[in-house]
Amino acid sequence: MALDFTLDAHDPSTAARAGRLMTAHGEVLTPAFMPVGTLGSVKTLAPDELAGAGVDMLLANTYHLRLRPGVETVRRMGGLHRFMSWPRAILTDSGGFQVLSLSELRTVSDHGVEFRSHLDGSRQIMTPEDAIRVQDGLGTDIAMSFDEPIELPAPQEAVRTAVDRTIDWARRGFSERERLRAEGGGAMALFGVNQGADDPVERRRCFASLGELPFDGFALGGLWVGEERSRSLEMVEHDCAMFPADRPRYLMGVGHPVDVIDAVARGADMFDCVLPTRNARRGTVFISTGRLVVKNAAYAADARPLDPACDCAVCQRFSRAYLRHLFASGEMLAMRLASLHAVSHMVRLAREARAAVLEGRFGAFRETFLERFESGETLEPRSARRASAARRRVEDETQAGDRPSTEEMLDDVE
Repeated sequence: MALDFTLDAHDPSTAARAGRLMTAHGEVLTPAFMPVGTLGSVKTLAPDELAGAGVDMLLANTYHLRLRPGVETVRRMGGLHRFMSWPRAILTDSGGFQVLSLSELRTVSDHGVEFRSHLDGSRQIMTPEDAIRVQDGLGTDIAMSFDEPIELPAPQEAVRTAVDRTIDWARRGFSERERLRAEGGGAMALFGVNQGADDPVERRRCFASLGELPFDGFALGGLWVGEERSRSLEMVEHDCAMFPADRPRYLMGVGHPVDVIDAVARGADMFDCVLPTRNARRGTVFISTGRLVVKNAAYAADARPLDPACDCAVCQRFSRAYLRHLFASGEMLAMRLASLHAVSHMVRLAREARAAVLEGRFGAFRETFLERFESGETLEPRSARRASAARRRVEDETQAGDRPSTEEMLDDVE
């Protein structure tokens, strides 16, 4: 079996769940946060640092790895796990998100997507069958169906067309995996991706077809892409209520701590996002009491760790003053240490949520978490935060900005 999913507990007061995925490369405890390693690398961090932070599974990107170094190179090197020296589980995005994030470089048809490579301008075709073959060549543990997300707001006809394509592409991709299995390949698990923007009727129509196929899990796609956050959470609750209870539920591209906890409360199990590490490389980290802009001058003589409540390797050894000094000096170590804390923080948050579900107290845990996160305690004085609020809105992403722009996406992968 490519994937075995076991539910360990349901929270009595919310829809939160605790489970475990057994993959060919080990166990993944849920709720789970996956750091994003688009090119087979979580920027600035080595595999042993990720393992030390407690990461069970990370995400890599089919589109980008297909362009560079190329799937055949990875295959010859023994697959992505061996190529990047990562012994634990890997989930690969099908490339469907690049339909949205690289919208200026692509043309979509029922056949698939034609991209103009951001590396050399060459013409690249990605079909649902290609996406499955590439992920098989990479040797991933969990593959994603090719899908068409769209940016919101969008005309109703565009939403319907995207759902029709997503359904057709899911069927074609599933058939391709079955063909590969008949030839001795296709060992990876495969998730269907539910689309439909923020329209519950279209999302239900999409799943009515996806649910007919025996996918190993289901993903919630096309959310946090321009709609109101409250609407996004409504769709999480809507989709999770439809999805079968005996398979994992993956909310794609969401990584703000508050969003993650609110989505867990509605039944989501798995998450990924570049937000925590991308912000960290720019001098902003999430801590238990909010967002800390450690590069600010207010922390130049602050002897406290980034988060006094954190037990990660960074918080055990280094002060805010030192991190601020590193950022002010342009030292690469600043990005490494901040990124390591960012990953550790999100993994620990997911583990704390899991423990709360197992102990039947997730509702209380969520309330305490939100109150503490919104308190701003241990941050710079409130007057200083107000004075720098406008600059922060420019420099750092907020809850509504988990998804990177095209420019940010290209900057992240080059």
